[in-house]
Amino acid sequence: MNRWSRPRFESLRFDNLQRRLPSPLKWPVLPALPALPGGLRPWITLGSLGFVMAALLSHGRQLVQLRLDGQGWLWLALGVGVSLLSLLINGVAWGVILRWLGLRPDWAAVVDLHVATNLRKFLPGGIWHLASRVQRLRSEGAPLAAPLSTSMALVAVLLDPLVAAVAALALVPLGGWQGGLALVCLLPLGLLLPRWLDPLLQRLEQRRARDLGLEEEVRQELEQGTPVGRSSWLRGYPWPPLLAELAFVLLRFASFCCCIRAFDLPLGSDAPLWLAGFALAWTAGLVVPGAPAGLGVFEAVLLLRMGAALPEAPLLAVALSYRLIVTLTDLLAAALVALDRRLAREPSAATPTSGTTSQ
Repeated sequence: MNRWSRPRFESLRFDNLQRRLPSPLKWPVLPALPALPGGLRPWITLGSLGFVMAALLSHGRQLVQLRLDGQGWLWLALGVGVSLLSLLINGVAWGVILRWLGLRPDWAAVVDLHVATNLRKFLPGGIWHLASRVQRLRSEGAPLAAPLSTSMALVAVLLDPLVAAVAALALVPLGGWQGGLALVCLLPLGLLLPRWLDPLLQRLEQRRARDLGLEEEVRQELEQGTPVGRSSWLRGYPWPPLLAELAFVLLRFASFCCCIRAFDLPLGSDAPLWLAGFALAWTAGLVVPGAPAGLGVFEAVLLLRMGAALPEAPLLAVALSYRLIVTLTDLLAAALVALDRRLAREPSAATPTSGTTSQ
């Protein structure tokens, strides 16, 4: 056997060994799940509204039998007033957020902008109130000392619903342990720590920039090295914005309590349970992608959460009356802002002309 034959035999043995080894396991390729027609948002909307419509059909006769007396109507009128006050406090809370970010807001103009654009959340898509605020903060007429960059305007706008949702969830544990739900609802408080808030805001900023068609402008700002100063925004835990948004949510709950009293449902010692159910439903209507302004989502979650302990017909009447109140409040607030702006644009009374000099 010559010296060149051995490698040949070794290669043959290696080939035989490869043939005897089992072939690598090949996992079956699972087919991709088909995308829902139109995306997830309309299906959530249809599901929530369908649930509410089914409840209406099931308890329609009982709802017709419910009657409001004079005191009940007074409670609903008081609910409109409290809800209007909550809108103003929400505008102030947004100003607190802008101040916490190191900006110098014009408080009256900030509240005016927040209230005037709030009605646009009912437009299809549910983002046009945010788009209006971002556009205003970037313009020369911004209610600040100077216009903001696109990135900073997005963060300033997105912090408002984010902090409001965390504040609302922090109220859920007041209703008791609730099978561990109280602990779960406290966890989002950790998201406001600078370590977690910064990456969360970056993701939300990218998503909203894509929804609003501002991706290119944000990318150009990053390429040009525009000093957005993100590290200076997050200066410790946002206690002032959290407390301001907490006041807003509590005022929303106060208007909801007016609806409860209008239909003579028990409140008193059950107020913590009502608060927990309301806070959870309100947060779901705010963050779950569905109909604009959480239409249907709030009502469905409230019925699912409170329906086991209360009769569904009065509970449904409370939910629908609250929806009517907040919608009427948004319309009334927008009309008042438009009227105020119109009066401000009207020319003042003509000054008296000076008399002619005597000859």
